[in-house]
Amino acid sequence: MKTVTQTYNDRPKHTLRTVIISVIVLALVVWSSPVLKYSSFDGGGEIAKNIARAFFNPSWNLIFTLRVDGIPYLMFETIGIAVLGTMLGAILSVPFAFLTAKNIVGKFNIIGNTIITMIRSFPFFLVALMFITVSGPGPMTGVLTIGILSIGMISKLYIEIIEDIDPGILQSLDALGATRMQKIRHGILPQLFANIISVVIYRFEINVKNATVLGIVAAGGIGTTLLTAMNAGRWRDTSAALWGIILVVIFIDYFSTKIRKKLISGE
Repeated sequence: MKTVTQTYNDRPKHTLRTVIISVIVLALVVWSSPVLKYSSFDGGGEIAKNIARAFFNPSWNLIFTLRVDGIPYLMFETIGIAVLGTMLGAILSVPFAFLTAKNIVGKFNIIGNTIITMIRSFPFFLVALMFITVSGPGPMTGVLTIGILSIGMISKLYIEIIEDIDPGILQSLDALGATRMQKIRHGILPQLFANIISVVIYRFEINVKNATVLGIVAAGGIGTTLLTAMNAGRWRDTSAALWGIILVVIFIDYFSTKIRKKLISGE
């Protein structure tokens, strides 16, 4: 039986590979460094200091008011955008997932894979700007953007869940002469329900954060107030918006983790 020292000495030696990789990474860092313009950091320290100082003394009147320009109302609007966008994406992802899962469509899954990859390739803000031209600035733009961009991730996770289902149930339904729709309804969906809800909740966590950023392109929510306050140098208002985002994200992350754990493990 080998001792700890012998096991350590017999470990695979990758010194040359490690040195080569380190040299390549260092060369890439040096090669990329000219794109940084250090002059753009002039005055940045003072701005960072102002934000840090205001962070512990935000505009309390914005935090504890129920007006339409108050943080509670804006965060409620942001969460609403995330909820509707997530539900839209979750619903639209179902046909994409079933048309892409190998155990459902076989080799024809390349069509669904191509569509999903195309959706995932669209930049976040580009989609938002496209919808602004269609529906105009406001929460509807945020809902549509989040809904469409959620398809890529949710569909991928749906596909993994569908491909991991118990094939014995499908074989039994085949033996009974069930149609494809009957197999989906009675053999697949009962196995998928808990995992699908978990995926939707997980994506909702991400979309709450995305919804705060979408306000920067006039897509509603607290992001617009945050950007306006920063541009005007109103650091206490900026801090009030940041506190609203932080508290809501912590709250959602905590409870969504609990719910997903309960759904998957039953604990």
